[in-house]
Amino acid sequence: MWTSAELKMRAKGAFQKNYWSAVLVGFVMAIFGGSAGMAAGRASGYSNAYEEYQYYWGGGDSLAFAAAMMVVAAVAGIIGLIFFFLDIFVGNVLKIGGCRFFIMNQTENPSAGMLGFGFKSGNYGKLVLTMFLKQLYEGLWTLLLIVPGIIKHYEYLMIPYILAENPEMERQEAFLISKRMMMGQKMNAFVLDLTFIGWRILEMLSFGIVGIFYSGPYYEATIAELYSVNRTMAYQNGYIR
Repeated sequence: MWTSAELKMRAKGAFQKNYWSAVLVGFVMAIFGGSAGMAAGRASGYSNAYEEYQYYWGGGDSLAFAAAMMVVAAVAGIIGLIFFFLDIFVGNVLKIGGCRFFIMNQTENPSAGMLGFGFKSGNYGKLVLTMFLKQLYEGLWTLLLIVPGIIKHYEYLMIPYILAENPEMERQEAFLISKRMMMGQKMNAFVLDLTFIGWRILEMLSFGIVGIFYSGPYYEATIAELYSVNRTMAYQNGYIR
């Protein structure tokens, strides 16, 4: 069984030997790590601004203010939708390429051009659908209760790495293999994430600079190491090709 210290030690050595490519790939993966949902969520905030204005400040030129806020909410909604579809059709495929980069970076020195792997794999549509369903299932479980959503997140954690090495794989098989890989390891993976809390705090204090140039690629390299350990066990147990 792996330990967080072992994974992080190997990850640090791997990403530092190919530092600038790892930084670029990690940065691109971070851009598409949830910003779409945040952008879409701004629309609802703008749509509630009028009610707050009425409550705290009274009517005033309410019709003009309401019209202005409707325009702002509409623009925010359109921007949110653009980012949403960009995340589905571009961001998820780039993430798979990033996962392939960090897997290969353990033993080679791939270039940041590996980000485009999914677009050139000949399985673009299949990759988009599988990753979309991954996000959809996680979102639906989170809507029910937070804890089931977290559990599903870790259950599906290996899917982009599996697809990075097997882009032709059917989505049902990818989900099943990730589930089996993470069986009995979800809590350990959660604890692994907790070991990066200090880095997350430094990211906030540095306005993201630490995340871009160190902790981001460090984290991605660590999860790739987790996948490599799980892949080895999967081959030994015969449930991955």
